Amino acid sequence: MKTIHTSGKRKRAIARVVLTPGIGIVKVNNLLLDHYEPELARLKIMEPLQLSEKFANKVNMSVTINGGGQMSQADAARLAISKALVEFSKSNTLKEIFLKYDRHMLIADTRRKEPAKPNDSKARAKRQKSYR
Repeated sequence: MKTIHTSGKRKRAIARVVLTPGIGIVKVNNLLLDHYEPELARLKIMEPLQLSEKFANKVNMSVTINGGGQMSQADAARLAISKALVEFSKSNTLKEIFLKYDRHMLIADTRRKEPAKPNDSKARAKRQKSYR
């Protein structure tokens, strides 16, 4: 089996996963997943691994994340890992499990920050005018 490359995005965060045959080692930015902090982000990244235990124990993964905040990075990594596992399994059962659990495990959330408008410091709400 050859290596599988996938990527996932969330807001400004981009995660890239390299999946190779192995024994279940997952590294995030060259750090073992067990040591990744904060804990809530680690648990979010581990969700696809826990849902697909029989496939997750047969592969090693190297995740590289750039940009964004901590939770956006966790969401991007979760998306990329899920895509890689589905591609590795070559069956629709894992895909259905992920979609039933949470749609955003396989489908990216396209929402982005809206840019601020000219002559105003905010994206939407306009300043009130007082004429008196």
